[in-house]
Amino acid sequence: MRVAIRHIAGNLVWSTQGSVWALYRLHPGADAQGQHEESVQGTYVPAAVHDEQLAKITHLVRSLSGTPRLFGLCAQVDPGEIALRMIEGIEADPAYDAGRHPWVEHVEAALELLDGQEMHRRTLWLAVPLQTGSARLQVSAFLGAAWAGLSAVLGLRPAPVARHEVMSCREEAGRVEAALAGGITVRPARPAEIVWMVQHALHRGLAEPLLAQAEASEQYGGHVRGGVLRSPSYADLGQVRLQEGGIDGGFDDTGLHSAGRIARPGRTPWWRLNTGSPLGRRWLQVETDAGVGYQAQLALAECPPAVSQDAADLFAQLELLDFPVDYTIDLTLVPAEKAREQVRRKKNELIDQAEQYDARPTGMPASLTEAARDLGELDARLSRTSVEVEVQSVTALTVWGPTAAVCDARARALAALLGGADYRAVRPAGWQETLFTLGLPGTVRPAMVREFTQHQVSEDWALGGAFTTAQVGDPDGMFLGIDLDSGTTRPVMINVADAPKVDASASMGIIGDLGAGKSVLQKLIAEAVWARGGSVICIDRTPVREWAAFARTAAKGRTQIIDAARAEMSIDPLRMFDGPQARHYALSYLTLQLGIGPMSTSGEVLHHAVEQAAAGPRPSMHRVVEVLEEMAARGEGKRQDTAATLAALVRVVATHHLARMVFDPHLPPVRLDASAGTDMIVITTAGLRLPPKAAFDKAEVLHQQPLEALIGRAVLYLIAALARQSAFEDPARFTAVVLDELYWLTSSAEGTALVHEILHDGRKHGAGLLAGSHDAEELGPDRGLMAYRALARTTDRERACRGLEFVGLDPGDPHLLRLVTTGLSPVGHPGREGEFLLTCPRQNTGRIKVAIPRIARITTSITTTPGRRTNAAPPPGPAVGEAADAPAKEHA
Repeated sequence: MRVAIRHIAGNLVWSTQGSVWALYRLHPGADAQGQHEESVQGTYVPAAVHDEQLAKITHLVRSLSGTPRLFGLCAQVDPGEIALRMIEGIEADPAYDAGRHPWVEHVEAALELLDGQEMHRRTLWLAVPLQTGSARLQVSAFLGAAWAGLSAVLGLRPAPVARHEVMSCREEAGRVEAALAGGITVRPARPAEIVWMVQHALHRGLAEPLLAQAEASEQYGGHVRGGVLRSPSYADLGQVRLQEGGIDGGFDDTGLHSAGRIARPGRTPWWRLNTGSPLGRRWLQVETDAGVGYQAQLALAECPPAVSQDAADLFAQLELLDFPVDYTIDLTLVPAEKAREQVRRKKNELIDQAEQYDARPTGMPASLTEAARDLGELDARLSRTSVEVEVQSVTALTVWGPTAAVCDARARALAALLGGADYRAVRPAGWQETLFTLGLPGTVRPAMVREFTQHQVSEDWALGGAFTTAQVGDPDGMFLGIDLDSGTTRPVMINVADAPKVDASASMGIIGDLGAGKSVLQKLIAEAVWARGGSVICIDRTPVREWAAFARTAAKGRTQIIDAARAEMSIDPLRMFDGPQARHYALSYLTLQLGIGPMSTSGEVLHHAVEQAAAGPRPSMHRVVEVLEEMAARGEGKRQDTAATLAALVRVVATHHLARMVFDPHLPPVRLDASAGTDMIVITTAGLRLPPKAAFDKAEVLHQQPLEALIGRAVLYLIAALARQSAFEDPARFTAVVLDELYWLTSSAEGTALVHEILHDGRKHGAGLLAGSHDAEELGPDRGLMAYRALARTTDRERACRGLEFVGLDPGDPHLLRLVTTGLSPVGHPGREGEFLLTCPRQNTGRIKVAIPRIARITTSITTTPGRRTNAAPPPGPAVGEAADAPAKEHA
């Protein structure tokens, strides 16, 4: 095969056929410094966002001219790429010098799961032919192309390009970039990426070079030396053998076993080889040094005359197939005035045909009337605005496989999918190599493919979604699960700890029904936070103390369990905190517990007792009681009576078992210093009662609540203070505050204040909130500040509508309502657990399935389903349900 590339300078390609192309990467992601991340689109977008995206694509199409070409290529993803993205930003911890870093287990589990899966990512490339205005440059390009053909025969180097020609082409490329500004994000392609496009086309169905390596490579680019452009040789790219309808011994069931006879196709008639007709072998056999792959090229031969906007996204539908599909769209953009002239000419032809049919007894066929109506509508739309263009497109679709049978089955499945949407795709025999060549950068469109030209106005063509890609999650971080909106395996990653570094909130809200997987998702994220070097604080209200059990196994040896009912550790503010902070929390706790005002006489006496206790050698809340008793014994007048009353009331509270963790001086205090070997702090509140929410509206009703409820409210204040102080102590180390069953916490003013403070100030202090609840309203009025949002199965329609609104989707969309109420983790379907709609800070929403890593310390205690708790690591096999099996299925 002969490669059409003669020279590459930056993103400019000089073709052996005399043309010069400028290539651009669409939706390129992070910039060269990796500092700015593009806002990407998810699978599910609100109507307003969809209209905005459509307007941008339409603007981009109208800003182009001539014959640009769009490439939609599925870049192969290696599990090693996922592993590198998982360890991005992880620093060595001296605490693990003697053993393995805990994040290594996560990386190994992800590699084990993804090994052997067919993974890819959609990449878009735009090639624009440059118009060389001067006759001198046109002659130079023609002579260079002629010499390129001759030099290939003589074994000589291609003719160099003069400096002035390079500068002229760069100026023209600058004008093209200026015209593209204002639409979707683009950047000039790198030389190694352009070469990768050729390598990808040749290695379909085989292990191909990775795009990630090409993105970081500085090779293959030419340089101007001595006044001319000189480039490295690209001849090695063409060292392949292309054979249309190549024979694959595994495809034919003819009993042919002679490898020698198969190796000489064309020398013996096919009917003597007993291999089937060449018309049945409509694929291209590509033999490289990596092996033999099979590709099938389909051309879009017919589009429906009218299609609804909801079903017009043809190229987005390709992502639903369980195999990758490349597409190449060769565009010819005709200005509105010229297109209207062509329409008028076609109208005159129809009039002549109508007059001829009038003379026949059968009359005029209905097709002429429909054609006249379509031409009239096209003429009206072209007349609407002077910037409108007619898009004449030739679309080639490519599927591939390691064997001819797999390739043929995929081609038939793709044709069936398009046929179901009223699109007709053909796989022409004898044209496979021609359509394959169309998908290579720098090639001229073969004249024979013009018969597949489709005519549309720019807005109708933009509805096809050829310029859009869909992603879900973050660029790196923890491996969370699999994208369910992709037919092949597409990993989903999130990184809540890095959100503050990109000026985004690290807080996450998770809502869904009972048993929908909220707690499992919270535990996976929390465990990943500490394993990646952060810390976790969790308030666990469940009677079974599920978070305490999970922390003991997942972060064994690096956790503190604070049990309010069992009082094994102390949360005495005078022992946990230092200085004015300790006195502030102690006084606030006592005034809240006793229901007194800080500016009253009782408040002044209490303040004096706290100050005196904090100034002693061993400050504690127990010492505050002793100080009050001393004041009652030695004081005079009203202060003595007040001190005696306060001492008696505090003693009532201190002797209650629920307040032991505050007043018992013999309990070891909680260590807030994370460097002391604690990464997870779990505070279990089982046994604590809170006053009902209605009681907070009236003080007299609140004071009449049972003692257990009043103690629970005050202890909750200390718990919130502990969580806030730990979360905000070290901004350099990310801290996740986990609040499961959030409705219980936000039913009190103290709990609501904690949620409010973390949501508003967490980003500046390197902290985030992981909140789970059954309804979006239970997340509080500040839930809009959560950048990460997850919606699980919600069978109640009203709650489902609020959940859809929470994740930024249309609550009135019947399809989305059906998805949330019945389509996510349906009850009674094993393997469908853990399905969510996930939204991340880049405002990309998609449907995912959470995968529990095969790590014994995680799987033993992460689930809470009664009678089904896993006691050991699951046996080897897909851990993501049906999604892991999808790539292996074929439409045979």
